[in-house]
Amino acid sequence: MNTVDHPVHYNKGSIEAINIIEDWDLNFSVGNVIKYMLRAPHKGEELEDLEKAKWYLERHIENVKKGK
Repeated sequence: MNTVDHPVHYNKGSIEAINIIEDWDLNFSVGNVIKYMLRAPHKGEELEDLEKAKWYLERHIENVKKGK
């Protein structure tokens, strides 16, 4: 497996985060929430990735509140 395009933490199972993001046409913030949540337990920096997901989720919530 190519460590640039497909590192181990990118693909646990048969679906990569990027496929979900593109198939569902998710915006940047929501896509990052999905990405960090899916990869968090597999990268070795779980808490850091969960905090990143939380940051993007909070940003998205604020944008929804503002009508963006």
